[in-house]
Amino acid sequence: MTATTTIRVDHVALPDHFDRSRPDAIAAAIETALREDGITAEASDVISHIKIELPTSQLAAACAVLAELTLI
Repeated sequence: MTATTTIRVDHVALPDHFDRSRPDAIAAAIETALREDGITAEASDVISHIKIELPTSQLAAACAVLAELTLI
């Protein structure tokens, strides 16, 4: 069994370069960026936030990608 980490990014906390009116597109862009760096992740829009799920073993690498996207 693999431990899973969930990261939540509130819509109001999204940087201005993301179009907040298109949360599904934001989730897709985040998921794509993570996968391009070899991180097995799923991102989805969940009403008030973007939910990102990934193996805990890839958390450090995911944080680096999310920092590049100015999400954290």
